[in-house]
Amino acid sequence: MMDPLNGMLLEHLARYYFAVEHAEGRILDLACGTGYGSKIIAKAQKSVLQEIVAVDNDEASLKYAAAKHYHPLIQYKRMDAEDEELPAKLGTFDVIISFETLEHLSNEKIFMNNIYSMLKPGGILIMSTPFGAGRGKETNEPFHVHQLTEAEFIALFADYQEQHFYYQRSVLVEPKREGKHYPFGIAVCKK
Repeated sequence: MMDPLNGMLLEHLARYYFAVEHAEGRILDLACGTGYGSKIIAKAQKSVLQEIVAVDNDEASLKYAAAKHYHPLIQYKRMDAEDEELPAKLGTFDVIISFETLEHLSNEKIFMNNIYSMLKPGGILIMSTPFGAGRGKETNEPFHVHQLTEAEFIALFADYQEQHFYYQRSVLVEPKREGKHYPFGIAVCKK
């Protein structure tokens, strides 16, 4: 229902289109919201996908997703990203995508442990977050617990065998260029 020229919508779409090239096998879209990103990936990669499990904790968003962004390869499920039993409930995945989730969570450690447990060896994690003043510091966003610094974000992925970091300004996603300000970071990591 958003205006197609809405900057926030365009930023979110850009992240999902960025993730398309990594999408194959069994995928988890953790904190999928209204499901448009899962559908983008399902349509673009249907020949190489087993399934997409699209998880969110908001029932209204999932009802909207199932009605407006149905695709036979997508299963929408209501679950909590900070539930320690999530890996036992969902199993393992070739690719895990989680965009704009970290800043909403009070228990980042459980969330990150869940992701690592659910990612198959050799699997790919694609995660983004806005940068801010740091862990435990106030933000201007009413629904954000905090916004990590770039260094805090990068440190989350030390256990992965490969780590690549990209940065986003508006719809542009690129490797970091010196002297440029980037409000969002995107990690692409291989377990």
